[in-house]
Amino acid sequence: MSTQSDTERAYVARERAELDADPAAGVDSLAAHYRAKGLTDETARRVARELTVHDAVGAHLEAEFGLREDDYTNPWHAAASSAVAFVVGSMLPMVAILLLPVGVKIPLTFVSVLAGLALTGAVSASLGGAPVRPAVVRNVFGGALAMTVTWGIGHLIGVAV
Repeated sequence: MSTQSDTERAYVARERAELDADPAAGVDSLAAHYRAKGLTDETARRVARELTVHDAVGAHLEAEFGLREDDYTNPWHAAASSAVAFVVGSMLPMVAILLLPVGVKIPLTFVSVLAGLALTGAVSASLGGAPVRPAVVRNVFGGALAMTVTWGIGHLIGVAV
């Protein structure tokens, strides 16, 4: 999580250096961004010039990265969100491992882990203010792939649960 904050700070430093080196190119770049969003060339250039006069670095950060210079990712908040999500998401697989009959334990634990991963992704994204669907899809797909590969390797080398 600190990496995200460090990356955001690096964006700010890079934007500041680029704008200091060539302010006119910064206006051109910002105008191009607004033209791509559908503004006419004249309007895009006017918006770029006005925003640049007010706060050049801030205008570029918001337009290019959706980032505000004074609003970096808080690693402690992200870590707390992940911890809560992990605890909530781990409950389903734990119940499956402890309570299911031996004959269905492995396939139903697999399913419960996927449900737990979906729950973990949803809780973590919600607490962090991020879109829920991509987090759930990423967690479920990555978890299913990891479990399948692990099971396949175990099967190949003759390890059984």
